[in-house]
Amino acid sequence: MATHRIDIDQLNEAELIDLNRRVVERLKMMHALRSHRQMLQFSVGDRVRFDPPGHGVVTGILTRYNRKTVTVLANDGMQWNVAPALLRVADPPMAEAVGPRRADEPAVVIELPQRKDST
Repeated sequence: MATHRIDIDQLNEAELIDLNRRVVERLKMMHALRSHRQMLQFSVGDRVRFDPPGHGVVTGILTRYNRKTVTVLANDGMQWNVAPALLRVADPPMAEAVGPRRADEPAVVIELPQRKDST
């Protein structure tokens, strides 16, 4: 990677402000790309886990991609918006770990809360 040296001692105030703005925008873009790459490691419907401070490990289903976070519906019904860097793949629930569901077993259905429209 080529490096460019900038002698900031030779820049006036307006040039320093412009340089600062450009550096901050570049850092924001790099952070967004890193977050997006981490987000793409998971798909909607994946079982994930994370360890928020002050709580035990939370396990749930990834339900939605947001701009900077993903939404996880926890097993206890709570909804969390989590940075993708904090997520890990969760172990499958016991029913999935044991094997596929038999034809005579009822399917497990998780009801999601209804979305309130702002209209």
